[in-house]
Amino acid sequence: MSETSTEERQDFASASTEPATPGVDLMERFQAIVANANVALDKVDWSQIGRFAKATGIILAVIVAQILIKGVIDTINLLPLVPGLLELLGLVVVGKWSWDNLATGEKRQVVFDRLQTLRKEYIG
Repeated sequence: MSETSTEERQDFASASTEPATPGVDLMERFQAIVANANVALDKVDWSQIGRFAKATGIILAVIVAQILIKGVIDTINLLPLVPGLLELLGLVVVGKWSWDNLATGEKRQVVFDRLQTLRKEYIG
């Protein structure tokens, strides 16, 4: 191993990135970061931010609503008789709708025509 001279050690120490007072260097870095952030924020077209804020708000509202709905459904599923009764209610509603709208050929044709009209309206 070769030993370094005291002159080389002093040059290395003076070239080191360690500051003599760490608080000053940290403050300078913080000020540089804030200055860069301000420059970047000045380049933003703030007139378009309204659109993004509305879209973000809608997305957040949908997420919160889904979480609340899941909580309500999970709570209902914990009750002993309610899930079975809701399934029965669903079957009764589907059965009644089917009987009212699909019992005859004329009624089936009306439902089919409504579906075709909706398809043309939305899909094109």
